[in-house]
Amino acid sequence: MGKKILAVDDSGSLRQMLTFSLRTGGYQVIDAIDGVDGLAKAQATQFDLVLTDQNMPNMDGLTFIRSLRELPAYQQVPILMLTTESSPEMKNKGREAGANGWLVKPFDPKRLLEVVGKCIGPGVLA
Repeated sequence: MGKKILAVDDSGSLRQMLTFSLRTGGYQVIDAIDGVDGLAKAQATQFDLVLTDQNMPNMDGLTFIRSLRELPAYQQVPILMLTTESSPEMKNKGREAGANGWLVKPFDPKRLLEVVGKCIGPGVLA
């Protein structure tokens, strides 16, 4: 079984691209439509890495990351922000919330797999 990644984004097309790219790298992917959905899925299943957008309805990325970091099971799990926001101020807020890294949309699938691989190692290809 490959390593599990939770991908949280309110854009259906972006979730599809993320899922496709990560599965190509041998990872298992479960997606969530916003932070509320992501938090519920993270509590039900242990993930090896979490990718989250910032701008989402119901619960934004920073609130989602802070909520995850409060859970004992997610205090050490790598969390990456994948967002259109790239200002130094927003990156600082992300780090303060508990994000380990930052990728700017639109993402390059090869770069995504490189960063994920550095965080949790390679996926397992069937």
